[in-house]
Amino acid sequence: MNAAHGANAKSGAEWQKVPERSSGFMLRVMTWISLNMGRSTSRIVLYGIAAYFLAFAPAARRMSRNYLRRVLDLPSPAAVGWRHLFQHFLSFASTIHDRVYLLNDRFELFDIRVHNQPLIDQVVADGKGVFLIGAHMGSFEVLRAIGRQQPGLRIAMVMYEENARKINAALSAINPKAEMDVVALGHIDSMIKVHELLDQGAVVGMLGDRSLGNDDTHLIEFLGDAAGLPLGPFRMAAILKRPVLFMTGLYRGGNRYDIHFEPLADFSALPPRGRTVAVQSAMTRYAALMAQYCRIAPYNWFNFFDFWRSTPQHTGRPEQNS
Repeated sequence: MNAAHGANAKSGAEWQKVPERSSGFMLRVMTWISLNMGRSTSRIVLYGIAAYFLAFAPAARRMSRNYLRRVLDLPSPAAVGWRHLFQHFLSFASTIHDRVYLLNDRFELFDIRVHNQPLIDQVVADGKGVFLIGAHMGSFEVLRAIGRQQPGLRIAMVMYEENARKINAALSAINPKAEMDVVALGHIDSMIKVHELLDQGAVVGMLGDRSLGNDDTHLIEFLGDAAGLPLGPFRMAAILKRPVLFMTGLYRGGNRYDIHFEPLADFSALPPRGRTVAVQSAMTRYAALMAQYCRIAPYNWFNFFDFWRSTPQHTGRPEQNS
C-alpha cells in the first residue's frame, strides 16, 4: 500500500516519489490471512491500517485534506475532520484488501452492480476493440466481474513500465495463477501490441489521471483548479481511431461496488486535422466525469499526492469542464 510523504515536483511526477509501504512478503501474508480467515474477519485489520495512516502519514493526511476540502465544498482544509480522513484511508485500504478476492475470482462475496452495461456490451459486440479510460478511483479490478459474465472477453491494461513491473509482482504475490495482459509503455513495439489487441476485439484499459514527469500534459479544470493530465492515453486512442469509454468501479461500503460506464469519445472516423481539438475535448469530458463521480463517492479518490501542484512541464492552457 502506498502513501505520499511529500515531494518536489520540479523533476518527475510526484506520485512516482511515493515510497513503497508494502512488499511481496507482506502481500502474501495478507493474502493468506484474507483467504483463510474470510473477508469479514480479515477486514478488522483494515481499521488498524487506516488508523496507522491517520497517525503516522502526515503528508498523506495533508493531501487527503486538500482533496476532501475541494470535493466536499468545505471552506478550508482545516474544516476536514479526522472522521473524513479516516473514512478516506479506510476506503483505500478496503479496495486494496478486496483486490485479493477479486484476483482470486471470489466474485460471489460482492454485490457488484453494473450501470450502463448496454454501452460496453455494444462496443464489445462490434468486435473492433475499445479503450476504457479510468482513474485511481475505486477499484479497476471489479471489471474482472464483467469478464466472468462474458466468456471470451479479453481485458488488457496499458501502463508505464515501472507500474507494469509492480502489478506483475503484486499479482504473483496475491495469486500466481491470475492472468492479466499488461502492455508496458516506452517500448518500440508498445503501440503495435495495443493495435493487435484491439484488432482481436480486446478491451484495453488505461488510467488517465497520472503522468510521468517528462510526459506532455494538458491543463484541465478539475474540482475548482487546474491540473495537468497526461495527453498520452487520449493521443493513443485518437491515433488508433477507436471508441473510448470512461469506467469507474466505485466502492460503496460493505461488499458493494458500482461499475459505471460512460461514453467519452469516439475517434473511429476522426480526420487527422481534427485530432488535437478532439483529444482536448475528450480530456475536458474526462475531467468532468472524474469530478462527477468524485462527488458521488468522495472517499474513492486515491491520489495521495498534491494533484494540483505536481503538474509537470510541457502543459497547455487550462480547459474548463463546465
